[in-house]
Amino acid sequence: MSETPEGEQTPPQPDMSQPAEQTPTAQQPPAKANGASKTQRGTARSIHYDLSYVVANEAAGPRGAIVLLHDLPGGAFVWDNIMPALAATGHAVYAFDMLGYGQSAHPWPSDTSIWGHADSLLYAFEGLKLRDVTLVGIGQGAAVAQVLANRLFRENVAKLALINAYAFQTAFAPDWPLPDMAKRQDPEAPLHTNVDDVLSDLRKTLPNGSTRASALSGDRIAAYVDEWSGNVGKQLLYQHIRLMNPSYLNAVASDNGTLTIPVLLLWGEQDKITPLALGERLRDEISGAQLVTIANAGHLLLEDAASEVGKRLADFAK
Repeated sequence: MSETPEGEQTPPQPDMSQPAEQTPTAQQPPAKANGASKTQRGTARSIHYDLSYVVANEAAGPRGAIVLLHDLPGGAFVWDNIMPALAATGHAVYAFDMLGYGQSAHPWPSDTSIWGHADSLLYAFEGLKLRDVTLVGIGQGAAVAQVLANRLFRENVAKLALINAYAFQTAFAPDWPLPDMAKRQDPEAPLHTNVDDVLSDLRKTLPNGSTRASALSGDRIAAYVDEWSGNVGKQLLYQHIRLMNPSYLNAVASDNGTLTIPVLLLWGEQDKITPLALGERLRDEISGAQLVTIANAGHLLLEDAASEVGKRLADFAK
């Protein structure tokens, strides 16, 4: 898939001509997720790319699985502290590295808009035979989850949880995870930006999404930052930012009101990246949606309140 042209208003649609293929997880190296000792890495084929995921309770089967989608910046690792609580439900739990993140393929250029992510995940979900899933997304992952739940994977999403979601015409924050985000959407911006400067900006700005920034360890910040090292990493990061297009997200906003499945909205009360007003509007437009706010927590809710988020999601998924 090629990168979406700047200014294009029609979201990319999936090409269903090629079936997804799953690479058996037994051939993948094991991965541990902070106490979830029975997790392992797997790979699913999607169109031309491989998507990597961490899975717990795989033997429970694909029907009714809990599927987790991360934010920008991030990867499957952001769910490390949540996985044990979700695995305790007995459901299979899949935390994906979306295209261009973590151990998934890093094609550049490629379509990593929310529609592009949803498209590639659709193939992976089909290859893994996921059905009747509880779909969970945070930040940009929650925007991708809206595309899947409202359009591409609608028939197989049984429950939907959106955490500090981008929504409606709010596709990115003005100054997070980097300063001057709108300027960084310029296609030539990465050509005039040094890799070290980008990584330095990320290290300085990323903690602004947390109410407990001082508690973020150096290793944890490095997990968010280091994958963008080098020229390809920088180009991919700018590609992700460039394709955070409000029109793509707003294209599915009206469909939120047609959802008839259980919907849980989790929001950090002090989220300055995706303000609580977005959660309140989603609650008002989605019939029966439950909005739960978490005190003393910001946008990086999985860092600020992992225990409470894990409990809320586990209760919702049961």
